[in-house]
Amino acid sequence: MDPSIIFMVIGIVVAIFILLYFLPVNLWFTAQLSGVRVNLLNLLLMRLRKVSPSLVVNSMIISTKAGLNITSNEIETHYLAGGNVNRVIKALISADKANIPLSFKSATAIDLAGRDVFDAVQISVNPRVINTPPVAAVAKDGIQLIAKARVTVRANINQLVGGAGEETILARVGEGIVTTIGSSETHKLVLENPDRISKTVLEKGLDSGTAFEILSIDIADIDIGENIGAKLQTDQAEADLKVANARAEERRAMAVASEQEMRAKAQEARAKVIEAEAELPLAMAEAFRSGNLGVMDYYKIQNIQADTDMRDSISKPGDKRRGDKK
Repeated sequence: MDPSIIFMVIGIVVAIFILLYFLPVNLWFTAQLSGVRVNLLNLLLMRLRKVSPSLVVNSMIISTKAGLNITSNEIETHYLAGGNVNRVIKALISADKANIPLSFKSATAIDLAGRDVFDAVQISVNPRVINTPPVAAVAKDGIQLIAKARVTVRANINQLVGGAGEETILARVGEGIVTTIGSSETHKLVLENPDRISKTVLEKGLDSGTAFEILSIDIADIDIGENIGAKLQTDQAEADLKVANARAEERRAMAVASEQEMRAKAQEARAKVIEAEAELPLAMAEAFRSGNLGVMDYYKIQNIQADTDMRDSISKPGDKRRGDKK
């Protein structure tokens, strides 16, 4: 066989494959059989815009069979925006079957916002139960209670874009539980009527501004914790005792310092007395030399001193110093 003919046949086959790739005739034929009117040229342009024609055509077929009116342009726009087309189509079909009003524009906005729109529709049909973590609160009598709640929520389609999530619901419910228990006079009232927690929390409208609607709040379990009031009183008593001991130690230290100061002053006074007594003989000698003091005067002074020592020894018989002088 002539090689030129072989190359021509190969070229024709390659050209057919390339043409079938850019012109998905089989998809176009499938769409026509399914009642979906799509232009073959539009499928070619999808290839050039790097959009999967099979995804668009299959989505249109599914939505058409479900009775939804969605154009290929809307699907292609959402695909180019980075959305999940299959999830949006499933959500729209579920919402339509459940008589939940949901437009294609709202569904794509929810999907592009990062939320699972199909899961949101499922929660609207089948409410979800959220278990809160253990919430500890203290009643007015000082007894700690640990409560667990089950929150039944339903998705609010209109609040999914910009609405708060489950974390906010759990935080608000926990705050309501703490407030209700903390306002109770005794922990026994809460144990006797746990439903008062549910009623109080539901009356606060905790689902405002969230992507969910709270249907019910049920207290699953309440446990008694520590006696926080007694513990605080014990800690306060220990703190007061430490403060009193510190103040007593401060007063003792001040007393010791004052005593040491008085002893120092006494020693200083004794030193001055000794110094004055040492100057007395010198003064008497000077008086003798100057003629201001005679022998009889000196004897009188000695007699007066002896009488003084005798009186001191009688009043203080245990004073060894006075006894030695006698």
